[in-house]
Amino acid sequence: MEAEDIRRATWRMAHEIIERNHGLDGLVIVGLQTGGVWLAEDIAAALHEIEGTRPPLGTLDVAFHRDDIGLRPLLPEAPTQIPFGLDNQAVVTVDDVLHTGRTIRAALDALTSYGRSRTVQLAVMVDRGHRELPIRPDYVGKNLPTRRDEMVDAHRNGVDLGEIVK
Repeated sequence: MEAEDIRRATWRMAHEIIERNHGLDGLVIVGLQTGGVWLAEDIAAALHEIEGTRPPLGTLDVAFHRDDIGLRPLLPEAPTQIPFGLDNQAVVTVDDVLHTGRTIRAALDALTSYGRSRTVQLAVMVDRGHRELPIRPDYVGKNLPTRRDEMVDAHRNGVDLGEIVK
């Protein structure tokens, strides 16, 4: 994917979010630190251009909610900023790449600290497969089957594939 592909996929996901939620009333966007934040910002901007209103936008760091604490170094990415309650809201959680599903599991756990949402939906730019948990995105920019030893980096200028260096 190149920059224009990312832009088109973001706009398509924004339209799908509006359609599924019958507009933006009671909808908030939460980008996962750090990879999902740029995509959450771009989706929120597209929603604003389409609907004329911008949904509340927050960021979430899931480091302390991961199930691999103790197996790898604990490195908080960036601060969580959710300056609004989630009670009875439709929360669109956004990440750049969906792989095993463990980051999303941690995000679901972390989100409960901010209230009881009406629904939690998931938007990702790339779904690369290899799920270890029963998690499926609601909005996908691109399904991109990969090998387990490949690295996927999604950003505003495109998607890069590479080998994991051990």
